[in-house]
Amino acid sequence: MSPSPAAGDRLRLLVVDDHDVVHWGLRIMLERLPWIESSYSAHTGSEAVESALRNQIDLALVDLFVGPESGADICQRLRSARPEVRVLLISGVGQMSPKAAAACGASGFVSKDSRGRDMIRAVARVAGGGSVFDEESEETDTAARLSQREREVLTLVAAGSTNREIAAQLSLSPHTVKEYTSTLYRKLDVRNRLEAVNRAQQLGLIG
Repeated sequence: MSPSPAAGDRLRLLVVDDHDVVHWGLRIMLERLPWIESSYSAHTGSEAVESALRNQIDLALVDLFVGPESGADICQRLRSARPEVRVLLISGVGQMSPKAAAACGASGFVSKDSRGRDMIRAVARVAGGGSVFDEESEETDTAARLSQREREVLTLVAAGSTNREIAAQLSLSPHTVKEYTSTLYRKLDVRNRLEAVNRAQQLGLIG
């Protein structure tokens, strides 16, 4: 699961949650990683912003609900105070779509119910400059953004059909098919056919 922190990078981590057991569990697990230099705790949004500035935090894990506060709002405050900090939203209840997470400046969202190794992979990916979301929420969000025609084109792309072959099967012009594939690349966040097929398979959009 790439990207990940570059060799030699040592990052400062902040866990923002209103439950001490979450702080202990995440910090004990993540402090063992060779690329975590130190970790800190915050129980409110104000504490999180203060710690981010004082300790020059590189990466923050923020619960979606911190007491009465919204994790999305805390994320925005963190990013406003320290733009270089990367935020991974976490929660034991509820889901958040990639679009909503990105809108508040987060680089991903994962469930607290994730296995330890999956949580570590998610943290590593965000720390390395990437983004990550629970498969279920990402699949739902991406699928909702694809039109029926785009799904048909995607299925034929996965079958290895050329643009001309797709155009013939769907009674479209090759130019129109090219526009559909360009839209698919954008929505799937990929650069070419191979990446589109791999991405669609990962999200369960095709077999």
